[in-house]
Amino acid sequence: MAKDRVTLRDVAREAGVHVSTASRALNEETRSVVHPATTERVLQVAEELGYTPNPLAKGLRTNKSMTVGMVISDIENPLFGPIIAGVEATMGREGYSTLIAEAMAHDHTALSPVIDALVDRRVDGMVLAMATRTGENAARLKRLGVPVILVNRAVDDVDVASIVGDDHHGIGLSVTHLAGLGHQRIGHIAGPPETSTAVGRLAGFHSHMEDLGLDHDDSVVEPAEWYQVDPGYKAAGVLLDRRPDLTALVAANDLIALGAYRAIRERGMEVGADVSVTGYNDMMLLDMIHPSLTSIRVPYREMGAEAAEALLEMMSGDGPRPSISRKLQPSLSPRDSTQPPGGRA
Repeated sequence: MAKDRVTLRDVAREAGVHVSTASRALNEETRSVVHPATTERVLQVAEELGYTPNPLAKGLRTNKSMTVGMVISDIENPLFGPIIAGVEATMGREGYSTLIAEAMAHDHTALSPVIDALVDRRVDGMVLAMATRTGENAARLKRLGVPVILVNRAVDDVDVASIVGDDHHGIGLSVTHLAGLGHQRIGHIAGPPETSTAVGRLAGFHSHMEDLGLDHDDSVVEPAEWYQVDPGYKAAGVLLDRRPDLTALVAANDLIALGAYRAIRERGMEVGADVSVTGYNDMMLLDMIHPSLTSIRVPYREMGAEAAEALLEMMSGDGPRPSISRKLQPSLSPRDSTQPPGGRA
């Protein structure tokens, strides 16, 4: 019966060399000590046999586990899928496995045990895709000597690298789009205030409303308890009851926006025709709902890939200074949920 995996010993035998010679020939760092003709023969045999290095064996040689940990705040939120895909694809190309764990951002007691469990598994680095504003867990990882990078979030109290979207500009795209359609009474269903994304998007809403000369006092803002449909529905209901004159709502994410759809319809109005709605994240299938949801597209897969690249550099010892961060630019995806005002007096 054929073996499931070609081993280093198989390559060495077919190439007619000792296992240690084959190992050195396959390793770019030690290849120079092997005769070039031997190296060429070993590489050719490895390719013919379909040999791929064993990450565990590599880890034993380098004192690495060849795994990284990734903590996300809400596994049910569709935005994390592309981020995870970007991280895993980039790490996988370098022979790393990614251990994914969830710790709800609004449960502050849950995060530390999750991080401790990943550290106990000797992960070589950590990606934190949490929305919490505090950086205490990133600081603790740094004290433990574990390379760490934040993705889709940033903190002010800890010097740590981050790859994020430009929330201020993204919300501005929604506000400017609605104002361009003729809306002047615009409300904001904000995210939970303990999250960094909510703070950035709320600040962007106020800033761009002010730049356009539109009213943006506290009466036009209502925070949702979390980035999910039901909290969005509740917050939208409160906001619409308090300000029934609003003709448009800027939601802090797509799930909150879908909750707003229900609140609008319960009050006998139509989304788009009576109250325009924008979301944020541009998750899949938004063009399949009725009416299709205008949203802000964020390059989340690119965000995950860039975070992984930066973490790989840090784990190699040649990485960026912790203070380095990058903001990726979002774009507007206009659809049927935003129309000129006209269905209401």
